[in-house]
Parts: sequence; C-alpha cells; structure tokens
Amino acid sequence: MNQEYGQEADPEDGIGGVHGADGTDEGEATRREAGDAESSRASRGWWDRNADEYQNEHGAFLGDDRFVWGPEGLDEADAGLLGPAEGLKGLDVLEIGAGAAQCSRWLAAHGARPVALDLSHRQLQHALRIGGDVPLVEADAGALPFRDGSFDLACSAYGAVPFVADPVKVFREVRRVLRPGGRWVFSVTHPIRWAFPDEPGPEGLSISASYFDRTPYVEQDERGRAVYVEHHRTIGDRVRDVVAGGFRLVDLVEPEWPAWNSQEWGGWSPLRGNLIPGTAIFVCERDAQP
Repeated sequence: MNQEYGQEADPEDGIGGVHGADGTDEGEATRREAGDAESSRASRGWWDRNADEYQNEHGAFLGDDRFVWGPEGLDEADAGLLGPAEGLKGLDVLEIGAGAAQCSRWLAAHGARPVALDLSHRQLQHALRIGGDVPLVEADAGALPFRDGSFDLACSAYGAVPFVADPVKVFREVRRVLRPGGRWVFSVTHPIRWAFPDEPGPEGLSISASYFDRTPYVEQDERGRAVYVEHHRTIGDRVRDVVAGGFRLVDLVEPEWPAWNSQEWGGWSPLRGNLIPGTAIFVCERDAQP
C-alpha cells in the first residue's frame, strides 16, 4: 500500500501552510486543476521525500507481508476480493502503487507470482529493505511496461487511482495487461469524504464542501509547482470510469470500522468510521472475450 490516506491539510480551509510526512514545509494548499504530467511528477516527488516517515509511522499496521485494503484494517485474507486464497497459487498478479510491497508478499506466500509496481523509487527501496523475492518495477500506472495479457489479476490498495488526473487511462492500461476474465480490484478514499473536513475528531463530522466539486486538492511550493495532488471523483464517476476502462463492476465494498481498531490515521478514526464510510473498494472484471 503506497499512498497516504487523505490530505495533509483540509482543502476547505483555503490556502494555508502544509507539511509532509517528515515534517518539512511542503508549501501551500489550494484547489485548482492539475493534469496528468503535473500530478505524476508531484506524486513521485512527494513519495520519494516522505516514504521513510510513512513506513516508520505505518509499517507496524501494514506489516511486512499483510494485504490490508485500507485504514479500517480489512484483510484480503478475510475479504477474498481477489478470489479464494487457495485459488491464487500459480496466478500472475500485478500490484499497482505497491509501496513497500507488503500486499505482494502476502500474495507470494499464497503461491501467486506477484509483481510490485510503484512510481516512487524510495518506496521500492523500502521493499528491498524488507526483502523477499517479489519482482519490483518502477513505473507510472498510466504507462504499464508489460505486454498485453501478462497477468491474471491486478490490485491496488490506495495506490495510484486517487492521484491521477485520468483514471480511465490507468484502467485501460490495466485491462490491456490482464488476460480475458481477469479481475481488477482497487481501493480509494470513499468519495463521500470529500465533503467533510479531513479531521479524525468531531470537527470532521460536519459537511464543509460540495460532494460534487471535483476540483483537485493541490499542495504547491512557493513557485506554484504542485508537490502533492489528489483528485476527487464521485461514486457515479468511479462507476462510469470503470465501464469506460473496459471493465464490469462486480462489487462495491464499503468496509465498516471494526471494534478492534482503535487507531487514528489522518482523517480516519473509530469516531468517524462508525458513522460514515472511509474506504471504497471496487471489484471489477474484464470480459472473458479477448
């Protein structure tokens, strides 16, 4: 799991100072348009700068070889969204936005042949630090460096999708590298969260923005260059993007907050998690026909 959950600042508070995971000044937060190239460049830079702090802070929760779909702690071992664990043996699986490749290690432990892909060189260095035999690939999700039909499954736990300007482009790339009948499962921040302040406490329970405002959240430096970009899509947008990308939506999972999970992670907390969804998981399949 690569990406940080949620913004570093509340985008509805107007322009203000924001900070990276390592405490360094990341510039100012605003809402403005940001295209493919700018979004990709910002994500690569942000994760190369902040990967160390991210893994230090969240590595214990993520584990070295655990497949968790979001801050709620839903495990693939329990959810089976990729299919029964016993059915993974021998399957080729692409993990997009893999971070330190924790999910890929879980897949490998169940007999799959995963490939862990991430935009950030520093995140992949953490994958090397943890170890294992999972192949690592540094690449952009919008231009996957694989032949057509290379994989049986593809997955992404908060990786890439919320941070790209054109998710359909990514979905079409995923479809291209999947074999007919392949499954594509990805998790993102639940779109309803866009309407609420990104705060774990009571202040995060009052609507402060329009759910339908799709203007990206951008952190930019003193010269106006984006250093972090997050894009909003409504639930309906996500469904239409899935279809436009060549997939059939099989399920939409909204994990409930479990009683055992007492952590706060950015805007995620037991308080909010028991009242409003924080994660949306889209289970998609490519048609069996070539």
